[in-house]
Amino acid sequence: MVEIQVDGKKVEIAEGSMVMHAADKAGTYIPHFCYHKKLSIAANCRMCLVDVEKAPKPMPACATPVTQGMVVHTKSDKALKAQKSVMEFLLINHPLDCPICDQGGECQLQDLAVGYGGSSSRYAEEKRVVFHKDVGPLISMEEMSRCIHCTRCVRFGQEVAGIMELGMIHRGEHSEITTITGETVDSELSGNMIDICPVGALTSKPFRYSARTWELSRRKSVSPHDSTGANLIVQVKNHKVMRVVPLENEAVNECWIADRDRFSYEALNSDERLTQPMLKQGGQWQTVDWQTALEYVANGLKQIKADHGAPSIGLLASPHSTLEELSLAGALVRGLGSDNIDHRLRHAEFAPSEGVRWLGMPITALSTLQRVLVVGSNLRKDHPLFAQRIRQAARKGAKVHAIASCSQLPDADAWAMTLSATLKAEAGDWLQALADVATAIGAEKGVAAPAAGQAHDAAKAVAQSLLSGERKAVLLGNAAAHHGQAASLLALAQWIAEQTGASFGYLTEAANTVGAQFVGAQPKADGRNAGQMLAGGLKAVLLLNNEPEFDSAAGAGAAAALDAAEMVVTLSPFKANMAFSDVLLPIAPFTETSGSFANAEGRVQSFHAVVRPLGETRPAWKVIRVLGNMLGLPGFAQESSQDVLAALGLAQVDGVARIPAERLSNATRASVAAAKAVAAPAVASIYQLDSLVRRATSLQLTADARQAQGASAA
Repeated sequence: MVEIQVDGKKVEIAEGSMVMHAADKAGTYIPHFCYHKKLSIAANCRMCLVDVEKAPKPMPACATPVTQGMVVHTKSDKALKAQKSVMEFLLINHPLDCPICDQGGECQLQDLAVGYGGSSSRYAEEKRVVFHKDVGPLISMEEMSRCIHCTRCVRFGQEVAGIMELGMIHRGEHSEITTITGETVDSELSGNMIDICPVGALTSKPFRYSARTWELSRRKSVSPHDSTGANLIVQVKNHKVMRVVPLENEAVNECWIADRDRFSYEALNSDERLTQPMLKQGGQWQTVDWQTALEYVANGLKQIKADHGAPSIGLLASPHSTLEELSLAGALVRGLGSDNIDHRLRHAEFAPSEGVRWLGMPITALSTLQRVLVVGSNLRKDHPLFAQRIRQAARKGAKVHAIASCSQLPDADAWAMTLSATLKAEAGDWLQALADVATAIGAEKGVAAPAAGQAHDAAKAVAQSLLSGERKAVLLGNAAAHHGQAASLLALAQWIAEQTGASFGYLTEAANTVGAQFVGAQPKADGRNAGQMLAGGLKAVLLLNNEPEFDSAAGAGAAAALDAAEMVVTLSPFKANMAFSDVLLPIAPFTETSGSFANAEGRVQSFHAVVRPLGETRPAWKVIRVLGNMLGLPGFAQESSQDVLAALGLAQVDGVARIPAERLSNATRASVAAAKAVAAPAVASIYQLDSLVRRATSLQLTADARQAQGASAA
């Protein structure tokens, strides 16, 4: 540790830190533009010049290392004069368009110009103009004359997103940020460039000119998409969601969010929203009131139970539903006498598990891993924020290995990180590829592997890597979880982890995959699993927040199976499943209801509604509770979603709600079955994951969405 003085305050800071870090620790603000705590130091804006005693000239606080006994003045005449001079240079070419700039009101340049700018400009020459650029449907680069060349966006692409899509060309006042070749910005994390841009050069194209920052209310929420559980700030005007930005949480999403977390709000205001209950009568859809719709459902369930027995009733639930919704849905079906409930819509194998499958480690630990083996995942697209953390580990020297198909890993740069030895194989050969690695590990350690494999060079390279290092993990992706031999893949992953001292677990697909397991949203005894229910035979089917044609392994075949049922009830925020449903009940999306999600590490995060429900929309937990009351079932007296959550028996660890540790387990007693040909696992592409992203207009215009649409058409 080194002790220095900042404006008369003594500060102890680690050796090698910069003056900026010491000032932060002392609570002293130093003006800056290019410095960002998550990015490398560029020192190119010079706004953070400070007066360091015995230094011949002002020094940049972000790039000046601390030394023992250093004395720093941030408010001396020398420092202020330097900062004001830099501000004058920055404003020389900057256009005076604050009144029409989307960044107005939340602009660092605007704020600092008040404190450090002059009342008038001495610059009389012609200002430069930078022509606008079209970089895709998400980011607007219409006013690049505003750019101050801080290069935050360039460094973000290189260091966090892993792909340098923006760069700077030319020199001096001719410098400009561009995509060089005129291509679009296609990173799945690209929206973060909007947040870190300190001026109005990069703005949100969907949000552009729709509201002023001071008109917006800010409310906390949690992302309903992947299993990160990214913390959000939802910005609202006139009971309408206008924008979504990240809420910093170092333990979960740091200060980043994926583009689908940021832009999926467009679906909330789309024409496809279902705003009133609807019944199909004589093949025609009719709008009805809630009482009529719920009575129709309750009477239909009673009649079908009487005619065909309770096992003829089933419920398919989305793992993007909340803990409260899934808990009550399970209670409803089981109260009727059926065990047919499942959230594993895309699975091909339904082996019972001893515990709740989870990541197997804290999310923060992903950034510090030294060895990683990822099996069956398009890591960058399935889990953008987990990929970002593993990318940080790779930048520090971690060796990342993959067993993946050519579509998941078409080339060495597909994951935007440095990969060590990889085994490319189609899904049917993953078990053999993992067995090869296990055999190589067994040969190194002199123990027998649980499955016959071949210790070829690639397998040996992975094995030797996993046997070295300290912090290691074997991570199974969405495709491995949905695989036809998922249990055998897990058994092999467990053996490899035990032999190498690694942790092992699932990246887990959806916002509440872990929570769905915890509340028992799957058959407990002899109930039918999702695959069996979608094969047909049920007389009454409840669909909670999902569209089986897009959200299940059955795909288009689900429609025929469900069309044969006597009654199909869809609970959705959208006009979904209309071809085979008999009742549509409008339930609230995550912005219009309270609820909780359990992310991949078992952390339970609750949120409140940020806007009032649209039209006659109602929270799903409340709809299910009322149905339970109408059916005369016990256990449906909750007054709020908090009452439902309180009954689930969550643990509290350091003030954070979690799934109890004793319930979390990836352990398996399954033996490794012989390798066999299996169908390709059902895995959603990045912008087809759930009903929200599928209806977000801007996301569907991205390169990733177009590529997925082309693949499905082919």
